[in-house]
Amino acid sequence: MDDGFAEYVAHRQARLCRMAYLLTRDWGTAEDLVQTALTRAWLAWRRVEGDPDPYVYRIIVNTYSSWWRRRWRSEVPSESLPETMDPRDVAGEVESQAALWGAIAALSPRQRAVVVLHYFEGHTLSQVAGLLGCSLGTVKRQLSRALTRLRVDPDIQLMHVERAL
Repeated sequence: MDDGFAEYVAHRQARLCRMAYLLTRDWGTAEDLVQTALTRAWLAWRRVEGDPDPYVYRIIVNTYSSWWRRRWRSEVPSESLPETMDPRDVAGEVESQAALWGAIAALSPRQRAVVVLHYFEGHTLSQVAGLLGCSLGTVKRQLSRALTRLRVDPDIQLMHVERAL
C-alpha cells in the first residue's frame, strides 16, 4: 500500500518542515501543517503521478491559507518570557530581521506563499505557478504586489528587503 510514501517522507520531511516554518514562523504549527499535508497526500498517494513535490507543496500552501483565514490574529500565549538580549549584541541585525518578518507576516497568504516559494525555497516563477495551481501572470502580479508592500513598509527599508531575500 505504501508505494514509496514512507521513502518520500523520510527524504523530504525536513525540507517540508522548513518551508512550512517559513510560512508560519512557528515550529509547532509548521510540524502540524506538514503532518496535515502528508496525511492528505497519503490518502491520494496512488493518484499522484511523477514528482510528488508539487502536489505536497500545494497541499501545504492551501492548508496554510485556510488556517490563516480562520486563526485568531492577536496575542499568542507562551509558557516562558522571551530572553532579554544585551543591546550591544547584534541589535541592528535582530531589528532588521524582526521588521522584515513582521512585514512578510502582514502580506496576504498567497503573496507570502509566493515570496517564500520563490526567494526562500529557490523555485522559479514558473515552478511557483505550478505549485500554487495558478498562471505565471498571477504569480508575477502577487510577487509584484508583495514587493511593493514591502518597499513601502515604514518599518523596513528596501535595501534590507533585497539583502534578506
